[in-house]
Amino acid sequence: MKRHIGLWAEFRASRHCNATAHARHCGNCEPTRVNFGPSRSRAAVIMALYHYVTQEQLSGFDKYKYSAVDSNPLSIYVMHPFWNSVVKILPTWLAPNLITFTGFMFLVLTFTLLSFFDFDFYASDGVDGKQARRTNSSTPLGELFDHGLDSWACVFFVATVYSVFGRGETGVGVVTLYYLLWVVLFSFILSHWEKYNTGILFLPWGYDISQVTISVVYIITAVVGVEAWYKPVIGIVQYRDLFTVMIVGCLFVVTLPMSLYNVFKAYRNSTLKHSSVYEALLPFFSPVLLFVLSTLWISLSPTDIIEKQPRIFYLMVGTAFSNVTCKLIVCQMSNTRCKPLSLLLLPMTAVVLLVISGVVQHGEITVLYIWTAIVILTHIHYGVSVVKQLSDHFNIYAFSLKKPNSD
Repeated sequence: MKRHIGLWAEFRASRHCNATAHARHCGNCEPTRVNFGPSRSRAAVIMALYHYVTQEQLSGFDKYKYSAVDSNPLSIYVMHPFWNSVVKILPTWLAPNLITFTGFMFLVLTFTLLSFFDFDFYASDGVDGKQARRTNSSTPLGELFDHGLDSWACVFFVATVYSVFGRGETGVGVVTLYYLLWVVLFSFILSHWEKYNTGILFLPWGYDISQVTISVVYIITAVVGVEAWYKPVIGIVQYRDLFTVMIVGCLFVVTLPMSLYNVFKAYRNSTLKHSSVYEALLPFFSPVLLFVLSTLWISLSPTDIIEKQPRIFYLMVGTAFSNVTCKLIVCQMSNTRCKPLSLLLLPMTAVVLLVISGVVQHGEITVLYIWTAIVILTHIHYGVSVVKQLSDHFNIYAFSLKKPNSD
């Protein structure tokens, strides 16, 4: 059957179009089903992908124009000049998406190293956009790729930074860190909820502040060691308390008020994209359900799973959140309606009910590992499929500035 499908695709390609060059302009061609070449393995990989982005969303991407407002003084006077200096060093052949992906993999590597060496406890962002404008290679795929990886990076940022502070009397409890993770996740999705309703991405102040703070913490730790953070700042106030206040304060003092103000301003100026309260709040339905399910799991866990496997649990939650957020980003960029429920949360509901009922009490850790693997693989499949689909649609390569062959 697969052989027949492949032959039919090649026949359609030779009869109606000449491979990828005309794929997005010809109604008789499907970009991911033509130009397979002789390699069966390549054909198998392509056929394993899925068209997550609908035709309506692809049409929306064609009309998309980047619109963002960055009013953060730290970003304007420090970060942008820094990024402008760094981007001049980069070769012009270097693809912006490759910079984004490399930075993300460094973050994953940091998380992995800390997980290995600290088992008992649990400058590229910004340069990619500058490089895209410098090489005239800005595309909707680049923005989606950047923000999609940023949404996944949230969990790695939180888990790695708090490895520095430890888990003892002066450290951070794993349950406290779980809720702080959700503060960070909620702060991230707020800006994209804003854009979903206003059409403008108001870049959150907390993001640049957190990046600079994390960098300073890492540098100090490298110079003087982690012991510096175990001493009180003053009296009984610990460094972890200051960091906790900063994270929570950024949300409730800066990010949330500014988001509500920007949405209210759009409503007052009659530029709000969704007049219905239900439609405006649709992007929050899946994240709230994810929060409820994961909180039920750690609260009613028969084996106190958050204490035994905190990093894996954070990774599962952060990856599921990223999957939900990426679908929201696709909707707000393509100007299409956000679905109220992410299908990934349906099997997760079954998993949580199975665990808290005590049916798999002695195998809860195994269930967590299996479910985390499923979530990660599902998210990777989604990401690869969407990148492939949009690359074909815009006739570009994701990690190269070269254009696909048109012959």
